[in-house]
Amino acid sequence: MTADEYMHAIINKYRLIDKPIRTSVLAPQISTAAFVQAGLNPYIKKWAGKYLINIMLSGSSAKGTAIIGNTDVDLFISLNSLTPGTLKEIYYSLGNYLAGKGFEVRAQNVSIGMNYKGKKVDLVPARVQLGFKNYHSLYKRKSDSWIQTNISQHIGLVRNSGRINEIIALKIWRELNGIDFPSIYLELSVIEALRYKLKNQLVKNLITVFEYLSHDFIDKVIVDPSNSNNIISDELYKRDKQIIAKKARESLKMACNEVFY
Repeated sequence: MTADEYMHAIINKYRLIDKPIRTSVLAPQISTAAFVQAGLNPYIKKWAGKYLINIMLSGSSAKGTAIIGNTDVDLFISLNSLTPGTLKEIYYSLGNYLAGKGFEVRAQNVSIGMNYKGKKVDLVPARVQLGFKNYHSLYKRKSDSWIQTNISQHIGLVRNSGRINEIIALKIWRELNGIDFPSIYLELSVIEALRYKLKNQLVKNLITVFEYLSHDFIDKVIVDPSNSNNIISDELYKRDKQIIAKKARESLKMACNEVFY
């Protein structure tokens, strides 16, 4: 087995496959995402009322970078620009509503985490910006602020990057090392590290990624491709970036044996 074949085997071991679910003996099989949406849509529609525009698959689920142990389904809740209340009030209103319906919810950064029939779900409520279709404003709990972003653009950028395997490999590395590294920051960092690099050379590209994390990552400014005012690299403090850089250097030492974990 070559080093690339070994890494592909690791990735396939951890890659989250959306296994079809049968809700009853006679019912046709449906995807996990469809199963979760079908179950939660009535609650979300009741909560949002006339202000709901759409409920769509987002995050790692939509990008094809989900791994086992993380969220099973990410749902983005698009609300009309006339939705009343502050973004903070909208965010907590969703959590409180679902808690009132008997669900156990978790306030995360921009999402409300919950479990639905054994599936881990993240819900992101966001208000569309007046005059736009895909640009939304959403609440950031950790900084008690808000950001403008374009989720559809993020999904397209990652899905079309040609770096899905490298991103999944780095997510596995993040989880095994217990590192705080927000997914959008991780994804954009991999894409930046491999800019102009060839595809279909997994181990070589991962070495390039770890070299980038070791030397350039801490001071590199990563900007949201859909909003130049949203500095993604500000999501972590410098001490957190230093932990990532240190772990990357340790993985580089292991790379001489063509393993990273």
